[in-house]
This record gives sequence, structure tokens and C-alpha cells, in this order.
Amino acid sequence: MSSEEGIKIDIESPEQFEKDVEAIMEESEEKKEKKEEKMPEETGENAGEQVSEEAPREDSEAQAESKESAEETGDNDKKKHHGKKDKKDKKDPRDEKIADLEDRVKRQMAEFENFRKRTDREKSQMFDMGAKSVIEKILPVIDNFERGLSNIPEGSDEAFVSGMQMIYKQMTDELDKIGVKPIEAVGQPFDPNFHNAVMQVESEEYESGTVAQELQKGYMYRDTLVRPSMVGVVQ
Repeated sequence: MSSEEGIKIDIESPEQFEKDVEAIMEESEEKKEKKEEKMPEETGENAGEQVSEEAPREDSEAQAESKESAEETGDNDKKKHHGKKDKKDKKDPRDEKIADLEDRVKRQMAEFENFRKRTDREKSQMFDMGAKSVIEKILPVIDNFERGLSNIPEGSDEAFVSGMQMIYKQMTDELDKIGVKPIEAVGQPFDPNFHNAVMQVESEEYESGTVAQELQKGYMYRDTLVRPSMVGVVQ
């Protein structure tokens, strides 16, 4: 009975079924239209949100990239600066070798200059010693000439006497040219560095301690004493 009634209801209400189907279709279309109307709004909002989200992301990425580039440039600058320091701190071995050679040359030049000065000084001393020894041998000859000229007897040949005087003068001139000069003694205060006192004399002309008599001439060769004067000093 129930099954038959259900069959009857299904068979007996086809119109109602069509109405229900149409109603369902209309509701689905209305929903579809409402969804389509809402979609542009949602898509716009979502797009704005995406743009707004992407914008800060892009800004942050740009800042991060700029920061990284700044750090890289800073690192590069530091590396360059450090490289320059390293280059400055690190000396070239060739420069060190050149400096060493220059120092050696300067030292050798200084040593050679000192050697040259020392050699010149030694040569001068040797020459002075040789000249002094020769002068010491010549001085007795000069002494004999002076004694002979001071004791010329009366009536001697004038030509002979003038010849002896000329020879004496020539010898003294040559000694004077090389720096040999007689020491002044008579009338000078006694100086033990240049005078050799062999006697004491009385004198009204000179004061005490003054050389009053010269027994033998003394001579100087430049600044060197060759022979002291032999003198008599007033008491």
C-alpha cells in the first residue's frame, strides 16, 4: 500500500518536480551571479593587498640589496686599503738590496777619505822628518860660515870675502824659502821651549831673565823646533 502510494506520488506529481527543478536552477543561477558580482570586488581587494604586500617586500629587498652592495663595497675598500698597507709595509727585496749597497758604498767612501787624510798626514810627517834631518846637517855649515865671516882678518881679498858672503846669503835665502827661520833670542824674555841657557851674565842694558847673549843660533822649521838657541841670560 505504501509502496504503491509512493509510486503514485512520484508519477502523479511530475509538474511539481519540474517546478522544483526550475526553482533549484534559478537559485543556482542567482548564486552564480552573486558570486560573479562579488568576484571583481574580492579580486580588486586581493590585488591591492597583494600589491601592498609586494611593495614592502620589494622595498625591503631593495634595502637588503643596497645594504649588501654597501657592505661589499666597504669590504672591497677595506681590502684595497689593507692591500695598500700591506704593499707599503712589505718592502721590495730589491729596494733593501739597493739600500744595503748604498750604505756599503758610503762606508767605503768614508773609509777611503779617512785613509787618504791619514796617508797625507803621514806623508807630510815623513817629509818634515826628512827635511828636519837634512836641515840639522846643514846648520853646522851655516854656523861655520858665520864664524868665518865674523873673523875675517884685515887686509883679506875683498873679492874672496864678498864671494863668501854671497854664498852664505844664498844658503840662508834657500833655507828661508823652505820654512827654516832663525829664532830671535837677544833682548827676548827667556823661554825654555826655544832657548837653551848655558850661562848667566851681568848686564846693565837688559833686565833679569832676559837673553843678553846668543852663542849659537836656533832654528825653526815651519812650526817645529829644529834646534834651540844657545844663550846667556841676565841674572
